[in-house]
Amino acid sequence: MNKIVLACDLGGTNLRMAAIDREGNILYRTKRDTPKSDRADEIVRTIVEQAGECREAVRTSGCVEAIAAAVPATVSVERGMLLKSPNVPCLDGFRMVAALESELSIKAMIENDANAAAVGENWLGASKGFRNSIMVTLGTGVGGGIILNGEVLRGVDGTAGEIGHICVEPFGAPCGCGSRGCVEQYSSASAIVRLTHLMEPQYPKSVLQNKPRLSSADVYDAGKNGDELALEVFRQMGFYLGISMADLVNTLNPEVIVIGGGAAAGWDLFIHHVEEQIRSRAFREPGLRAKLVRAVLGDDAGILGAARLAFD
Repeated sequence: MNKIVLACDLGGTNLRMAAIDREGNILYRTKRDTPKSDRADEIVRTIVEQAGECREAVRTSGCVEAIAAAVPATVSVERGMLLKSPNVPCLDGFRMVAALESELSIKAMIENDANAAAVGENWLGASKGFRNSIMVTLGTGVGGGIILNGEVLRGVDGTAGEIGHICVEPFGAPCGCGSRGCVEQYSSASAIVRLTHLMEPQYPKSVLQNKPRLSSADVYDAGKNGDELALEVFRQMGFYLGISMADLVNTLNPEVIVIGGGAAAGWDLFIHHVEEQIRSRAFREPGLRAKLVRAVLGDDAGILGAARLAFD
């Protein structure tokens, strides 16, 4: 029988699951809203229901052997526990692996969502074939996953790879993590909006002036049309992201850095600023070696990475 695993990507908004074979083929997928509940068992129940749907859909195709969940949290993979989940706080301290194994009677595992995305891109995406890679996700925040010598770097507490909290401006904007000047405050989608509002008074002719419900996509569209405010925002975004990437190049000497997430859509407006900072700040040989590439798997990176980890 063909070996199949279930892979779940638990987000603050959507809970997606897929049945995936060893070659990375998605045989069936489903998506639901993440339960707006303060009870962990409500989320587990939704996962179990989706798992049942996936199992039924592929029951003639092979044997489901395991389930892996990519979760927006710092995790202890060994203990199967979510340590801290800012977007789904009811899961703080929750032993999800034990709950899933009890409900589904198959092996279960969990992984941080950015780590899972890094594994997915390394398996079937932009960093395929490289043993040393870094994944940076530019979304509402900035996430990251690090693979060294073919292994996910988790650290002793499971918190390695928190790229978004590299400090790039010591006396800069306060961050939700408790520090100040984290790259998340300068290079995320929410940072693009914050910086735009902050600099509006300097650019009275900008089309972004007083725009209701401003989004990072609005700033990108304006930048493509030459709006000076938008171009300055993306210059600063790339500047600070480049500083953090240069630090990573010097520290970890990666072969490739993969940049994904919704804010990566502004690639053509910020990437040359990133490259400039890496060239000027990183050691020459590592800086020249590290390739900057866009992620290619989109929303499937996390579930594919979770599946690969389950097979491994």
